[in-house]
Amino acid sequence: MTAERPRDRLGRPLPSGGDPALAVPPVLPGDADNDDAAWRAAMGYLSHGLPFHAHEVFELRWRLAEGTQRDAWRALAQWGAALTHEARGNGVGAQRLARRAMATLDGAASLPPCIDEGLVRRSCLRLAE
Repeated sequence: MTAERPRDRLGRPLPSGGDPALAVPPVLPGDADNDDAAWRAAMGYLSHGLPFHAHEVFELRWRLAEGTQRDAWRALAQWGAALTHEARGNGVGAQRLARRAMATLDGAASLPPCIDEGLVRRSCLRLAE
């Protein structure tokens, strides 16, 4: 099995032979062990300009979540992807994913208490414009 290629801060694989100084560490599996850890880790990544990493944490948590909170974590993964598209300069992709994230969040049966729903919705609304 081959190792995954190193990625830049926006999640793009570095070219073969690319500058290894541009590589960022991957998301740690423990970042998504529980709801609180996942939210804190993702917010930490966002505060350091790493939206792809936040998306990866949300996606890991979505895959691990059970029951009524799965859709909430899926919405957060979509939000993280929208932020990643924005950071990469893809406004259309950011807009579409932000709208999808809001729709998924609207349909979520429940939201983990650690999630700042207002923050997510304000960000999605900004991206969706």
